[in-house]
Amino acid sequence: MNPVKKLTFSHIFHKCSNLKAQNPGKQAHAQMIVTGFVPNIYVANCLIQFYCKGSNVGYAFNVFDRMPERDVISWNTMIFGYAGVGNMGFAQSLFDTMPERDVVSWNSLLSCYLHNGANRKSIEIFVKMRSLKITHDYASFAVVLKACLGIEDYGLGLQVHCLAIQMGFVKDVVTGSALVDMYSKFKKLDDAFKVFREMPVRNLVCWNAVIAGHVQNERFIEGLKLFKDLLKVGMGVSQSTYASVFRSCAGLSALKLGTQMHGHALKTDFGYDCIVGTATLDMYSKCGRMSDAWKVFNMLPNPPRQSYNAIIVGYARKEQGFKALEIFQFLQRTYLGFDDISLSGALTACSMIKGHLEGIQLHGLAVKCGLEINICVANTILDMYGKCGALMEACLIFDDMERRDAVSWNAIIAAHEQNKEIEKTLSLFVSMQRSAMEPDDFTYGSVVKACAGQQALNNGMEIHGRIIKSGMGLDCFVGNALVDMYSKCGMLTEAEKIHDRLEEQTTVSWNSIISGFSSQKQSENAQIYFSQMLEKGVIPDNFTYATVLDICANMATVELGKQIHAQILKLQLHSDVYIASTLVDMYSKCGNMRDSRLMFEKAPKRDFVTWSAMICAYAYHGLGEEAIKLFEEMQLLNVKPNHTVFISVLRACAHMGYVDRGLHYFQEMLSHYGLDPHMEHYSCMVDLLGRSGQVNEALKLIESMPFEADDVIWRTLLSNCKMQGNIEVAEKAANYLLQLDPQDSSAYVLLSNVYANAGMWSEVAKIRSVMKNCKLKKEPGCSWIEIRDEVHTFLVGDKAHPRSEVIYEQIHLLVDEMKWAGYVPDIEFLLDEEVEEQDPYEGPKATICSMR
Repeated sequence: MNPVKKLTFSHIFHKCSNLKAQNPGKQAHAQMIVTGFVPNIYVANCLIQFYCKGSNVGYAFNVFDRMPERDVISWNTMIFGYAGVGNMGFAQSLFDTMPERDVVSWNSLLSCYLHNGANRKSIEIFVKMRSLKITHDYASFAVVLKACLGIEDYGLGLQVHCLAIQMGFVKDVVTGSALVDMYSKFKKLDDAFKVFREMPVRNLVCWNAVIAGHVQNERFIEGLKLFKDLLKVGMGVSQSTYASVFRSCAGLSALKLGTQMHGHALKTDFGYDCIVGTATLDMYSKCGRMSDAWKVFNMLPNPPRQSYNAIIVGYARKEQGFKALEIFQFLQRTYLGFDDISLSGALTACSMIKGHLEGIQLHGLAVKCGLEINICVANTILDMYGKCGALMEACLIFDDMERRDAVSWNAIIAAHEQNKEIEKTLSLFVSMQRSAMEPDDFTYGSVVKACAGQQALNNGMEIHGRIIKSGMGLDCFVGNALVDMYSKCGMLTEAEKIHDRLEEQTTVSWNSIISGFSSQKQSENAQIYFSQMLEKGVIPDNFTYATVLDICANMATVELGKQIHAQILKLQLHSDVYIASTLVDMYSKCGNMRDSRLMFEKAPKRDFVTWSAMICAYAYHGLGEEAIKLFEEMQLLNVKPNHTVFISVLRACAHMGYVDRGLHYFQEMLSHYGLDPHMEHYSCMVDLLGRSGQVNEALKLIESMPFEADDVIWRTLLSNCKMQGNIEVAEKAANYLLQLDPQDSSAYVLLSNVYANAGMWSEVAKIRSVMKNCKLKKEPGCSWIEIRDEVHTFLVGDKAHPRSEVIYEQIHLLVDEMKWAGYVPDIEFLLDEEVEEQDPYEGPKATICSMR
């Protein structure tokens, strides 16, 4: 105690109550008893308030019970005390036994029921006040308006507003602030602003209410303008003000403005405030600056649980799941403990890292703490199982949920879509509608994505019709999913129409249409859309550049690829693993193996995609030894190969004729890495066996496959039969190939070449006759070359090029030089009709065909 100034007991109890200092307050109480000091009503009330604020209602009741005389404040304090510990039964009995009650007593009971979640009971008390003609005050209206929000009854809120107008309380600043808050949370922002504008006197609370209302309704710019107006009137700022402003900056991803506001908060001594600090770090995390968010977190003297929650959720959303789980573990060890938000954030982190085992442990923790019934936690558990591929567990969680909201339905639908269960995805979508739950943009996005993945055009078009009826046809998220679906189903005209109609053409929507054209091998159109994207000032992201680089690789337009590469370096995006892998692929497909290897060596982080790209590059260029050597180096570094890597390795073995080694790798896929061979792996093995002369063994391998062979495998076998001269197997392969597609001209051409190689010209004639009758022709070859940033395309016999005469003159000169050197075109394997159409010495068509 201060030795200079003697403090009264009431002063001590009041100060200890504010500081929540239990021991000094109890010592003062003991001193009062020892000295025989008899407290008056005021001192006793201060003591009761001290114990009630510390949740020691037992001590408070002992003091209250021994009071020789009590006033209304004594009774009201005890009511608040028991309500504070959740004992509304005893609080109500105290209220009922009060000798006399004032409006504060009634308001106390109203407020107590509200704070304990009994909103309807609070409204009943208000109605009873009306029936008993108890005079209301501003606090009565403020509490009952919050209760209307609690039961989500907008109509009742309007009635209370009318009553406030009738009784003259509408111009009161407390009632007005409560009305602004109610209208804002009911998404009636215009009404909220009208109430605010008509208030004769405004304090900081009503300013905060109207700013928060705009932010809650995602009217971020208007909220910031109101904040600017608040500063102009010189009202000052509070924790609530900064929380709303930082939320606006986060919603707009306005990092620069958020940083300025952080400086403003530091200047006004709010920088180390827990509420403001939490809002600040949340802003940084949502703007993608987790390093700054972490700095703010570490600057807080005693971070509350809310700060821990914000940083956990921030790391989880930025795909830094391990860091999020590490912070969650630290939070567990503190006195703060975790809540439903902390646990949901940790479960989201598990979803990001596909941490099934960690997710199971957190699920167990939720059950142990009784949080599994919390709908937010249950939804994140469901989402975690879906993203970790544990579909059965996700279904069990969903089936056991007592209450399901839109998030629950979206999570189970997305889980089935992610696990390629399209029929069940559509079935759940129908069930969701039958349960009177309205689908939102996320629901439609998942369902449309499922249709795109399975190329289910009819289902996708039906869903599109429902989307149009729901009014979400122009929504950016749903529109992007529709563009992707139509693109993957080959309906590129429809995809273009949807893209052009979108209300907002973001980077994502441009990426959808560009990747759509790219996936359908329409690289020229994809490049056109990329140019339009740049012309409209839309900034490309990692995905855009990776897609365009892939287009450059497919078209072998190395100059454009180099320009994109330069832009990537300028924007410092080269550290992205996917972009690094695409650069390796692009340079190799453009024939520049030196730069391809250089990109591989300079990749800051190599995952299996990067290794796969380099191994694939070597395999495609016939550098089998280098591909196999790199694969073995990859294994030594414990990088787990995927299916694509094995395709490249098996292709390399086929080029080098390493039959035994190829068989070893084929068996190692399943035995060592648990990878089931796909169709492409069997195709590589058929090619490997066929090239080595084991055509019959290749046929046996096809017949032993766990699935039906596709046209690529039969065509590969047929090509190998030509090299080995195996007519019997060639006829079988051609027969199967024609069963899959009777109009496949390649089957006739390849079989004709096998017959010609064997000297069976009568069979060659029959094939020519069949092709003539069916009007089948061999698809013409196509070549292109890039000169001075312009791509020149040529078909066989093409005369459309503006300089075709000069080109043909040069070809004739080359043919003459070839004849002079003794070259004779090999027309043995051409179809008779090709020979009949022109003299092999007289035109570029025969030259190109024979050289091919």
